[in-house]
Amino acid sequence: MRRDIVHSARGFTLVELMVVLVLIVILASLAAPLVTSSIQRGREAVLREDLLVMRKAIDNYYADTGSYPEDMKQLMEKRYLRQIPVDPLTERSDTWREVRDDAGIIDIKSGADGKSANDVSYSEW
Repeated sequence: MRRDIVHSARGFTLVELMVVLVLIVILASLAAPLVTSSIQRGREAVLREDLLVMRKAIDNYYADTGSYPEDMKQLMEKRYLRQIPVDPLTERSDTWREVRDDAGIIDIKSGADGKSANDVSYSEW
């Protein structure tokens, strides 16, 4: 056996590993709010688009028939909508609030609780 060959089995110490883990946690805690706020902004953008599409379908129905639809399913049956979209905030398609008058549905709003980043209630959109 040769004595002049020294095996250098160098690894990380526990302190070095802990420092690295602390740095990772700090970076993750800084990035988490950015990710969650971008997800919320994305949901709000989808909500705006869904409301625009459904309101356009209601307006087109009125322009074609001279009356407002009695319910949202009527828009699907007459092919103004392929399907009733899922509210991106409630993650359900049955929470939309229909604004009605004697003629039928004249507008549609979100049934989600809470306020947007602009401090406007989702139910007012």
